[in-house]
Amino acid sequence: MSDNQCSSCASKGNSECGGEKHRPEVLKQSEFNEIKHVLAVISGKGGVGKSSVSALMAVGLARQGYKVGILDADVTGPSIPKMFGLNGRPEAFDNHILPVKSALGIAVMSLNLLLPREDDPVIWRGPILSNVVKQFWTDVVWGKLDYLIVDLPPGTGDVPLTVMQSLPLDGLVVVTSPQDLSQMIVRKAIKMADHMGIPILGMVENMSYLKCPKCGEEIYVFGNGRAEDTARQAGIRLIEVLPVDPRLAELADRGRIEEYETDAFRKMPLV
Repeated sequence: MSDNQCSSCASKGNSECGGEKHRPEVLKQSEFNEIKHVLAVISGKGGVGKSSVSALMAVGLARQGYKVGILDADVTGPSIPKMFGLNGRPEAFDNHILPVKSALGIAVMSLNLLLPREDDPVIWRGPILSNVVKQFWTDVVWGKLDYLIVDLPPGTGDVPLTVMQSLPLDGLVVVTSPQDLSQMIVRKAIKMADHMGIPILGMVENMSYLKCPKCGEEIYVFGNGRAEDTARQAGIRLIEVLPVDPRLAELADRGRIEEYETDAFRKMPLV
């Protein structure tokens, strides 16, 4: 099987797949953009810390000197701007939109930056949500970026499908947590990516354990971590195992996630 060929076509002897037959609508970059790599972060279910992982990946890359952007595709549940303490409205440029920059210079575009109030709900049907995500790719002046991180909504619905079909993804990072339910559902996301011909770059198990602040013992609140077994069974790389950390939650709530110190994601970049 070729590097880009999906297993479903390989099993049928289709040597000409290359993934393209499942991605008929890949959109070109605008004249204002030069983005080298596009990575998406996906989870099978909500509540596993997918957006936190997206933010930490972006911060890890930025600290290494890469130019990074985050496209917040979780349109109905956006949390990226709050984590970075961003509340300024994006400016217009030549019928396009300029992303808002974080303290480290990470370019961010999210629907929450365009709403009158950050707690206003977005009550839209799937096709409208998908079109918004496409416009964040075609109409935003990202400029020159080494990496654009796409924070997907949980599940395998309209928006993840749109991103996989329409954006030139280099790969997906899958986020899960130790619970059996979460790992069962994340396998659905892995199979979706395989069907679409999108390579899985690896898996992150979040909230794997809690470290006692007094003795340093690792307490497996949700049961013993099975990250290595899950990754091996899925045939993908285990990128990171992250703990439950009150400090991370505190900084994210205060819009200061870029101040969080961690050894995670220093193995970046993934591609």
